Amino acid sequence: MKIVVLDGHTLNPGDLSWCGLSELADEGEFICYERTAESELLSRAQDAEIIFTNKTPLNAQVLSQLPKLTYIGVLATGTNVVDLVAAASHGVVVTNVPSYAPDAVAQMVFAHIFHHTQGVASHHQAVVQGAWSQCPDFCFTLNPLQSLKGKTIGLMGYGAIGQQVANIALAFGMKVLVNTRTPLLDLPTGAIWSELSEMLPQVDILSLHCPLTLETDKIVNRALLKSMRKTAILVNTARGGLIDEVALSQALADGDIAAAGLDVLSTEPPLDNNPLLNAINISITPHNSWATLEARQNLLNIAVNNLAAFLAGKADNQVN
Repeated sequence: MKIVVLDGHTLNPGDLSWCGLSELADEGEFICYERTAESELLSRAQDAEIIFTNKTPLNAQVLSQLPKLTYIGVLATGTNVVDLVAAASHGVVVTNVPSYAPDAVAQMVFAHIFHHTQGVASHHQAVVQGAWSQCPDFCFTLNPLQSLKGKTIGLMGYGAIGQQVANIALAFGMKVLVNTRTPLLDLPTGAIWSELSEMLPQVDILSLHCPLTLETDKIVNRALLKSMRKTAILVNTARGGLIDEVALSQALADGDIAAAGLDVLSTEPPLDNNPLLNAINISITPHNSWATLEARQNLLNIAVNNLAAFLAGKADNQVN
């Protein structure tokens, strides 16, 4: 058996072990590439029965040229990099790795919230530049600091990550409003389902946790942003396409909302002309909320178990 990992660097830049996958190759061959360009794809994937990909696309044309392929393991939750219909037509099983990092992503949600409510980075910078040494008082603040207790957070979507964010918010004494396509009744004490139009004017923080679909594409548009409080903070750790980036940039400039914290953008890596790169009152992290050491190890463990199940004649986390 030949197992090929096409783009292993983001999952494992060197601090994890591939031995779980390599051992499944048995007496065969295991090859891990850090990255694979489009021009290298066919030569590297040729003769492989098993392929793992994170963001390297496997479209119908490519799949038609890989006659030995029987299994594709996506090293992520999203499977848009694989043509699932074409894979099924060639008898290729495709699996993904769901729910491997809800705690890590929820942690990043609050990292962005604290960036804007506590100003740790800006105060640190002021201190090292001498502002505290020259201060006539024992302390100072650059902007008013904010407590989370009593604030209202709105969650668009309530999967594993949204639920984790809700639990953390409740622990801080926040009020939690949840919006999903269908009303939810079985919510923890302190959390209430709400219509989106009713939720938006109430929230101090809006956190996005819904999938990117035709219905949710650019759902955060000019009209939605204008319906929020001018003091509100928008957080997105879901998908960049949920936000109309031009509209958000303008809303921040006009003061329609106070701030935004993003871990995802519409194009990744972003183009130089992305309007959010020069927006005010924004914090952007490079889609790494999922990438704690513990979450990456969990992802790899699930990927190994998915392949082991497939080889044993089962179908764990099959998506096609």
